[in-house]
Amino acid sequence: MPARKDRRVNGSSTADEPALTPKPVSASRTELVEVVLPNDTNPLGNVLGGRVMHLIDIAGAIAAHRHANSLVVTASVDHIDFRHPIKVGNLIVLKSQVNRVFHTSMEVGVEVYSEDVLTGERVHTSSAYVTFVAIGSDGKPRPVPPLLVRTAAERRRYREAGLRRRLRLAHRYGTSLEEELRLIEQALGREKQNGKKKR
Repeated sequence: MPARKDRRVNGSSTADEPALTPKPVSASRTELVEVVLPNDTNPLGNVLGGRVMHLIDIAGAIAAHRHANSLVVTASVDHIDFRHPIKVGNLIVLKSQVNRVFHTSMEVGVEVYSEDVLTGERVHTSSAYVTFVAIGSDGKPRPVPPLLVRTAAERRRYREAGLRRRLRLAHRYGTSLEEELRLIEQALGREKQNGKKKR
């Protein structure tokens, strides 16, 4: 696969684009809560998978809107596992935030929880990574502000988003996933070695 370069690195801009003010992860953080009603469920009383996927897209889009301050469109969704059922009458809680910004696109992480309204107990039921592209008033992709990562958890999510993007692009352009995995393993090995040297 030909090398793809981000046109902006660490907040710098190209000559024909104005610099954008970086924004922290906290600026995009979103929580969406709904009650699971009978029309959202299957005959077993569990929320429909399609309904969960729809809410993941909505929660992710809100986080992307908040970061980009523009309209956004969904470009891709990584696989979704349904670990536990969400029953009728429970709350479905979705937490989302931007994990990494590229040039016109953003990866948003979305976590889904079931909350029992009587006990307050929450169970993590699903996670997904959704890529959104910011769209300008001309209907074309537009640059988005760089992302400020401050905590160890934010830095970890930032690194992992870069790895997932490489695999998504390899899959999209029909290149070797095996080769991409080999390159990623090499990069992780170098990162681990550099970490040992700093200690």
